[in-house]
Amino acid sequence: MDNPDTQIEIAEMTNQTRRFAVKLALLLVASLLSVAHSYGQEYIMDPNWPKPLPEGIEWGQVPNVTIDKEGYIYAFHRADPPVLKFDKDGNLVDSYGSAEWVSLPHGFRTTPDGNIWATDFHPSLGHTITKIDTDGRIILRLGARGFTGTSPNTFNGPADVVQAPDGSFFVADGHSNNRIVKFDRDGRYLMEWGKKGTGPGEFDLPHTVVIDRRGRLFVGDRSNERIQLFTQEGVYLTEWQQFGRASGMFIDQNDILYVADYEKLRGVIFGSAEDGTVMGFIEGSEPEGVVVDADGNVYTGEVTGGEGGEGRIMRKFIKQ
Repeated sequence: MDNPDTQIEIAEMTNQTRRFAVKLALLLVASLLSVAHSYGQEYIMDPNWPKPLPEGIEWGQVPNVTIDKEGYIYAFHRADPPVLKFDKDGNLVDSYGSAEWVSLPHGFRTTPDGNIWATDFHPSLGHTITKIDTDGRIILRLGARGFTGTSPNTFNGPADVVQAPDGSFFVADGHSNNRIVKFDRDGRYLMEWGKKGTGPGEFDLPHTVVIDRRGRLFVGDRSNERIQLFTQEGVYLTEWQQFGRASGMFIDQNDILYVADYEKLRGVIFGSAEDGTVMGFIEGSEPEGVVVDADGNVYTGEVTGGEGGEGRIMRKFIKQ
């Protein structure tokens, strides 16, 4: 029979251990919040960027933003014309596009060779991806407008496209399908992977894709609240759950991953693209899209007002 005194001592030790664990956890949380706060203070929203739009152009929802090699910032918004081009001071310098090539703007991302991929996920008129140059001229289009499917030539709600340095590109065919589709530089189908689910290599709304300097493909598996990492041949590597519900992603020249989350964390969370270490959080926007310029300034696009956002605007956060 066990000694009652021994049992009491063990119980006391167990309670002490639990109290210590709770205190340690609280200290860790406080430390992380302090780090996030200090990093967040590095970014201050510029209330005067962008400048007011000229008469005849009004803001629509801004699901995505991008930046070209010359530093011009683009908003891909749900109004006419769909593409707005701004200089670093926030002046509108160009606008183009029409319903002839995009009905409901979604993904918008520059390529290593200086062009732009745009996706149209309109439920009855879209389901295409279009490659344009920075003046809006169409270079390549894939998909059958108004037709959905899972074949190499059809999409169903394509959300984003990212292009590798060799010209091959990957489509997050995510709003109704749950797959990543790979094409060669000329648009020839190569392979695909994914289905709806929660396991490795499965998706529930793959919404955004980027490629890091190591060649790894990051997929923002939004409704599963994780980022999955793959090789460019579709081999699962790992997943990160610390970046919320990824709607948009961008990796800057310093190997920092920025994740736009307007649904859960309601801001931009950023950290190491190498190992996923979270470095901080930028509040003041509820973004679906995010991009960063060469000076480290962060630009976001909004589609919903949420708990305070206007939902029809692009914002700039200046790095201090």
